[in-house]
Amino acid sequence: MPGILLGDVLPNFEAETTIGKIKFHEFLGNSWGILFSHPRDFTPVCTTELARAAKLHEEFKKRDVKMIALSIDSVEDHRKWSEDIMSFNQDKACCAMPFPIIADDKRELSVLLGMLDPDERDKDGMPLTARCVFVVGPDKRLKLSILYPATTGRNFDEILRVIDSLQLTATKKVATPVDWKIVPLLPTGGRTHHRSEEDSGRKNMGKGIERINNHKSHGSILCKFYAQRFL
Repeated sequence: MPGILLGDVLPNFEAETTIGKIKFHEFLGNSWGILFSHPRDFTPVCTTELARAAKLHEEFKKRDVKMIALSIDSVEDHRKWSEDIMSFNQDKACCAMPFPIIADDKRELSVLLGMLDPDERDKDGMPLTARCVFVVGPDKRLKLSILYPATTGRNFDEILRVIDSLQLTATKKVATPVDWKIVPLLPTGGRTHHRSEEDSGRKNMGKGIERINNHKSHGSILCKFYAQRFL
C-alpha cells in the first residue's frame, strides 16, 4: 500500500509549485520541514487553514521549520487562491504566500504519499486529498504523521506544540506528557530560576520527572517546561 511510515525517508520528489519546480530534499536543506495537504483550492475550510498557517509562519521559522503545502489543483489556481488566503488574513499589502504550494493536479504525489481520502470525491468521482500533516527532520525522515479526513480542519497550534516536543525529544532522552507545552513565565523578584536538585517543584513532580529551563535571549521571559525521563 502506498504511503509513508514513521522513520521512513521521504522521497526526494520533484514538483511544480508556486515558487517554481523544486526537489523536496533540496528545498528542506538542513532544516526541519512540514508538508500539509489540502483537498481543493478555493474551498472555505482549506482557505481558513492556509490563512492560519500563513499567520503562524514566523513561529515555524523560529523553530527552523520550512513549510510547504499541497493541493490537487494547478499552480495557476494556487496563485489566484493565494490572493484569497492573504485577503482572509486582511493582508492587502501583499498577496504572496510566505510558503509554496505544490500542484498535484494528477494526484501522483498524493497517491505516492498515501494522502487520498477514499470517502470524499469531486464532481468527477475522483478522490480528494485528505488533510495530511507530515513533519520531517533534518535527516529527511518522517518524525510525525497526522491524517485528518477532508471534512475536518486542523489545529495549527497543536502542530506547533508537537513540533516543540519532537525537537526537544530529538536531543534529550525524555518523553513529553499529556498536554505538554512550553509555558512562558516572568522571573520573580528580578531573579531567574535555575535547575536544582532541591527545587521544590521538581520534588512535587515525582520520580522520573525533570524540570528544564530555557531562557529567551532578551532575558525578560523565562520559558519553563516539564518532560518525563525515559526510565
